[in-house]
Amino acid sequence: MTGVGQHEVAGPAATGVDHGRLDVLLGRIRQAVEETPLPSMQVAVARHGGLAAFETFGAATGQDRYVLQSVGRSIVAGVVWHLIGTGRLDIRERVAAIVPEFGTNGKDAVTVEHVLTHTAGFPFAPLGYPKMLDREQRLAAFGRWRLDYPPGTRLQFHLTSAAWVIGEIVHRRTGLTFAEYLRAELTGPLGLSSLDLGVSSDTVKPMIATDRTGDDQEPDPWGPWYLADPRVLAAGEPSHALAGTAADVALFFQALVHSGRWPADAVAEGARIRLTQVPAGEEAYGGGAPVGMGLFVTVAGQDAGGGLPSTGSPALFGNSGAAYQLGFLDPVSGVSFALLCNGYPLAGYDLSVRGRAMMRTIADLAADLT
Repeated sequence: MTGVGQHEVAGPAATGVDHGRLDVLLGRIRQAVEETPLPSMQVAVARHGGLAAFETFGAATGQDRYVLQSVGRSIVAGVVWHLIGTGRLDIRERVAAIVPEFGTNGKDAVTVEHVLTHTAGFPFAPLGYPKMLDREQRLAAFGRWRLDYPPGTRLQFHLTSAAWVIGEIVHRRTGLTFAEYLRAELTGPLGLSSLDLGVSSDTVKPMIATDRTGDDQEPDPWGPWYLADPRVLAAGEPSHALAGTAADVALFFQALVHSGRWPADAVAEGARIRLTQVPAGEEAYGGGAPVGMGLFVTVAGQDAGGGLPSTGSPALFGNSGAAYQLGFLDPVSGVSFALLCNGYPLAGYDLSVRGRAMMRTIADLAADLT
């Protein structure tokens, strides 16, 4: 067994992962870094509660953390599922019954399930820096938000707005901020210390543009690049600003089923498809192909949309992230996978044929390891 940070890598044989298939997967990720402008990639594969592999390619080490972007939604989901499993939250509750400040402008009809399935109706509700730093200003923003469409009528990814509401729900039900609850109840007891929220930018790999050709080129300030501002990253928007290593992400997925901290029925309900639709909006924000939605995770189902692999079981769930990131667990094979990267196109998302093919290949290899 080889030590990596605070974790041991048991290896493919001990975890029942096919050694040859794992080598092909790792070789493809190594090739992606060596043959493209990607600065680094970190990858972890886990099964039966242990690590089969944990590797870093490019200008990084196994101790380095990455900004999780939308992969962090799976960690957020784990927090919510824990509240559900311990009887402190019911998805049928109306958000305004928990956070009265939210119940304005027709939003009193929004349920917790609407928020968790990205059907709540306020996908681009604004809450920017510095207002995001102050709880009272966040609550005031909730009161100003208006619906773009009736709750439950459209799937459209709520890029940051849903997570701010989830964070406040956690606070109201536990007395702890989202970050405090995550550390105290989950990542601390599980020994997954790299997973954290509200971090300093000097503790994570910096975001690097992969397609800048001149000094006058600036990244799009929307999408993932807003987290390049260290003040915004430290402000801790829950579903994108989480940081961690690939090993801890993969092991967090394993903990959902092996640690005993989550009731099995809570995980099963969280990972159950509630609806399958083509998300509204631009392709960069999730549109273009049908996506199966669980409770704040995408689920493969028969369509395997949302950047998930097509080689896993229909029960596979997780989230892809900008621009070259992915995390998932397949409950049937038992394999969990995390791929993190600190390279981003200036536009924030890579919708090129080559970029999508690379991620599709890596995802499919990762889900076919047993």
